[in-house]
Amino acid sequence: MPEKNSWRDLQTDNLCRAFLKLKDIDEVYAFLEDLATIGEIKSMAQRLEVARLLSMSKKYPEVVSETGASTATISRVKKCLDYGTGGYKSVLSG
Repeated sequence: MPEKNSWRDLQTDNLCRAFLKLKDIDEVYAFLEDLATIGEIKSMAQRLEVARLLSMSKKYPEVVSETGASTATISRVKKCLDYGTGGYKSVLSG
């Protein structure tokens, strides 16, 4: 079984550093558009919105209705919120 953080490497470090260099929302949009497909970007945005709604104690049917996410996606995001590394919580706080 692979290590939990086996995906961390120099290339991924460089990707993380690239995000940290961006100064405003327009630069983030430009970088994301160059980096990923629109579908990939929309999927990430949907997961973040699911996390936001779940953190507000919204129920699955409400989250499905508001985001169009599948219950499988909602369940995966919920698992990350409850047992993950705190990534969603760090960007949703404040």
